[in-house]
Amino acid sequence: MAANYTYWISTALLCLLYLASAIMYVTRRDWAGQALTDLGYPAYLVQVMIAVKVLGAAAILSRVNVALSDLAYAGMFYHLLLSGLAHLGVRKPGGAVPAAMGLVLLTTSFVTQNAAREMPSPYVQTAVL
Repeated sequence: MAANYTYWISTALLCLLYLASAIMYVTRRDWAGQALTDLGYPAYLVQVMIAVKVLGAAAILSRVNVALSDLAYAGMFYHLLLSGLAHLGVRKPGGAVPAAMGLVLLTTSFVTQNAAREMPSPYVQTAVL
């Protein structure tokens, strides 16, 4: 039962982090474009990131397809890892904190998903007692 609560809390917080980021990208588009430019990325990626963040959160929450959900987890993993490294690369470690928190939430959500979901993911190892 604790794994069930852990899954839903970590998943809700992870998706909230992604949706809040997408909303910020929509409402503060110029700032987001400048932030990406400061990290060395082109500003047109703002539109792509909005779509990817919303669709990733929707795929994990809805879990229409287990493979699609696992693909969203993988995409979020690489996004958070590369985001944190990009902030560290330009010597802005404060910008890497949300990515680090996201990685913790993502790992917790991924590892506990089989305890809470009806269709298990084949990529999550279950403990053998």
